[in-house]
Amino acid sequence: MEDSKQTGTEDNVPSVIDRYFTRWYRADLKGKPCEDHCVLQHSNRICVVTLAETHPILQNGRTIKSINYQISDGCSRLKNKVSGKSKRGGQFLTDFAPLCRITCTDETEYTIYSCIRGRLLEVNERILETPSLLLEKPSTEGYIAVILPKFEESKSITENLLSREEFENIVSKRRVAESQSS
Repeated sequence: MEDSKQTGTEDNVPSVIDRYFTRWYRADLKGKPCEDHCVLQHSNRICVVTLAETHPILQNGRTIKSINYQISDGCSRLKNKVSGKSKRGGQFLTDFAPLCRITCTDETEYTIYSCIRGRLLEVNERILETPSLLLEKPSTEGYIAVILPKFEESKSITENLLSREEFENIVSKRRVAESQSS
C-alpha cells in the first residue's frame, strides 16, 4: 500500500464493483426516456439493482422526498423474509416487478423495477433513513435491492440487458439527439 502511494498508482486500482461485478443496463424502462437502471451481477449469481448514472433522479441536483417499498395494498417489499441456505421465503420477481417508488421534492415520482427474474433477497432499508445515499453512492451504499436469479436462468438473465458498451452507445445517441433538438 505504501509503495502505491509513493508511485501514485492507487488511482489505477479498480473499485470493488469494477473488480467483482459485471454492469448490465436496462435503458428507457417501460418506454420512459432516460429512466435507466443498472444491474450489478456478481460471479456468484447475486445481482444488485441500482440506478444507472443517467437516471433522472441522479441528474439536475434533485432531492429525494421519499422512498416507498409498499408496492400495493397487499405487497410490501419490506415484508420480504428470506431464510436458510436456499433463500426460502423471498418474494419472486419478474423482469418488470416494481421494487420501490421514489418521490423527489419537485413531486416527480419514479418507479424502480427489478429488471431481472429472481428471488428478492433484500431491500436497502438504509436509504429509507438516509435517502442521500441513493444520490451520493448509487452503486454501493445507495443500492435498491439484491436479487438472486434461479440457477438455471443465471446465464440467460442478461439476454434482455445491455452491456456497458451498448448502453454507452445509447447514451451518446441521446446526447446527439438532444444537441440537435436545441
